[in-house]
Amino acid sequence: MSRIHTAFEKEKAFIAFITAGDPTMDKTEEFVYEMERAGADLIELGIPFSDPIAEGVVIQDANIRALEAGASLQKVFDLVERIRKNTQVPLVFLTYMNPVHNYGYEAFFEKCKAVGLDGIIIPDLPFEEKGEIRDVAKANGIDIISLIAPTSDERARTIARDASGFIYVVSSMGVTGVRSEIRTDLPSIIKTLKEETDVPCAVGFGINTTTQAHDIAQYSDGVIVGSAIVKIVAKYGAEAGPHIYEYVKEMKEATVS
Repeated sequence: MSRIHTAFEKEKAFIAFITAGDPTMDKTEEFVYEMERAGADLIELGIPFSDPIAEGVVIQDANIRALEAGASLQKVFDLVERIRKNTQVPLVFLTYMNPVHNYGYEAFFEKCKAVGLDGIIIPDLPFEEKGEIRDVAKANGIDIISLIAPTSDERARTIARDASGFIYVVSSMGVTGVRSEIRTDLPSIIKTLKEETDVPCAVGFGINTTTQAHDIAQYSDGVIVGSAIVKIVAKYGAEAGPHIYEYVKEMKEATVS
């Protein structure tokens, strides 16, 4: 069992996303510690990639900034290794199949284990093709986090039965980005998933206000926030640390209130 389960042990989890290398790897490391200090229970690190098809413009721009600053997969691995020497906060990659495939499945997941990663989210990996990496990921103790979209219907049950770590419930159709309103019937979706699995269900895509975080936490096991944090980095750059801390602290408090 990976460290991921500890994120959901005591209360509703707050999961924070940040793009690795934006604006630098050293600053990303600082931001991770600030988010943990503010109450983040699990942290997703986005691996910079040229074609992040699930991302809206905010995270697309963060990928570009990171790549232009010299980010690479090896540097992200080095970052995780440094972070793991200082904290046991659960860490999850968000990436795409291209970097994983190019690195080599066995080499990639062996490296994930070596540096202390806990899980991976791959938005462009269909459930039907999960078998390509399931065994090698499991052998190295890395949870493949399943995404379930509002249109999954009965297919969601199949995905839930195979899930590990936590289930990433996508709040709305489309790409990532802050949303003023979420109209999806998320309670019904999560009720369906809970009939099939005990794996925690966390909701992401579009969440950015304390009201949204509080409301969603009433029927889910956790709240995921990405674009809103990345926007803080875009605004303040290397000086974003204190602003990230304050925002994550408010969102965590709303999640458990």
